[in-house]
Amino acid sequence: MAPLARLRNVGKAALADFKLLGIASVSQLAREDADSLYARLCLMTGRRHDPCVHDVFAAAIHQAKTGEALDWWAFTPARKRRQASGDFPAPPAP
Repeated sequence: MAPLARLRNVGKAALADFKLLGIASVSQLAREDADSLYARLCLMTGRRHDPCVHDVFAAAIHQAKTGEALDWWAFTPARKRRQASGDFPAPPAP
């Protein structure tokens, strides 16, 4: 199995986030949800992260589940629609 670092959108920052979140493998990542990971990251660090972090999580999870490697920004329009409708995880205020 390929390591997390081999996923298209996973660089040093995402690897550090996954480590903090306890995600150690692609198969483990495939069982996760971007909303939950993003909300947990914000809660664990006590700060609001850029919403693009959610998009990176979504892209990595998509690739882990399907094998299809899409750029993270392909997930931005759906996240922005959800933000506008109020259906997006509300991280803690700084």
